[in-house]
Amino acid sequence: MNSPRRDALQVFMDVVEDGAYANLRLKEVHRSPSEQAYVSSLVYTALEHMRWTDYMLSFYVKQPKKVVRNILRLAVAELFFMDTPDHAAVNGAVELTRECGKGALSGLVNGVLRRMLRERDSLPPLPDDPVARLSIQYGCPEWIIREWLERFGETEARQLLSYEPPAMEIRAQYPFSNEELAAQLRVPYTLGQVDSNCFKLSESLPVASLPLFREGKIAIQGEGAMAICRFMGDMRGKKVLDACAAPGGKSAYLWSLTEGDIDLTCCELHPHRLELMQRTFARLHVQATCVARDAALLGKDEADSFDAVLLDVPCSGLGLLREKPDVALHRKESDLWELCRIQASLLNSCAKAVRPGGVLCYSTCTISLQENEDQVAAFLQAYSDYTLEDQRQLLPHLDGTGGFYMARMKRCI
Repeated sequence: MNSPRRDALQVFMDVVEDGAYANLRLKEVHRSPSEQAYVSSLVYTALEHMRWTDYMLSFYVKQPKKVVRNILRLAVAELFFMDTPDHAAVNGAVELTRECGKGALSGLVNGVLRRMLRERDSLPPLPDDPVARLSIQYGCPEWIIREWLERFGETEARQLLSYEPPAMEIRAQYPFSNEELAAQLRVPYTLGQVDSNCFKLSESLPVASLPLFREGKIAIQGEGAMAICRFMGDMRGKKVLDACAAPGGKSAYLWSLTEGDIDLTCCELHPHRLELMQRTFARLHVQATCVARDAALLGKDEADSFDAVLLDVPCSGLGLLREKPDVALHRKESDLWELCRIQASLLNSCAKAVRPGGVLCYSTCTISLQENEDQVAAFLQAYSDYTLEDQRQLLPHLDGTGGFYMARMKRCI
């Protein structure tokens, strides 16, 4: 039977070597709650600090084989960034090496880790160049670091990169109230500063197994995503299109904010994600029309049809690096051109679906001028019948949320 470390290694290698998504792979691991938490923590910690571990390991070992390289990545992350006792982390890595059929290399693993421990207080220094240094220290690609240094300066960029998200964020779903949720929570929490309906928990809960979750009284949702729904304005009695809706969290929150007084249509291109959204709506008692549709291809039937359109576009996801460290591994600077092309296509299509006097709300979960402010500016230049009412970039270190961007544009009457 595989040990928890073996499960962590398999997930980690699938993410790092084959481009899998960590959150989806971790759902395929089935262990006791404590072991499940350990596997998730080890995988995410190793992903978050992989650039640092690779940099340090380069001084101690020359190009180890793939399996051993990833065992060392996990072990170094566990030794330097988790609370595991040193002997348990080293012995666990050695045993994992044997378990993977690499027993002949167990001595190498043991020697590298024990030497790093002996030299814990005199490890090789990080580079002097701020781009390279921050990239290694915070596990972000240099091209991201470079943009943020130019925009915010080193002090603020460091603060942005060092933001620690809460263990979990949840909210009440109408008709369940904040007061009822607060009365039933048994863990410490704080309320969001951007949206006070967000409960930020100090520790993760097995929410899916809780009666409150099964009964559709609570939803797992980050404050930044909730803030986008608030930013749209009062949607009571309005006909609203959520153009890229799956998995349905924002639509469900719009329904909750309006206490069900909303005519909601939700588009999703991919059938499996549409099915996931429908299951979410059924659990949360949301009434909405779900449509299998590419929002970039809206036609005459949708023209001038909606009081408001929420367009939460595919993006680079750079605002969620702390919550999803695998984004930093998979995302390339060259990806931005194609993402921006998709975003512009979606904006062009959805602009026609808003009735005169209605609003188009464009949003991302990234901190990128090219995808955010520049994209909106180009749209407004092309569509003279739209005016910018407001735009906002949430920054983790200032707003206590993921790095979400939102722009609300009104179509002229």
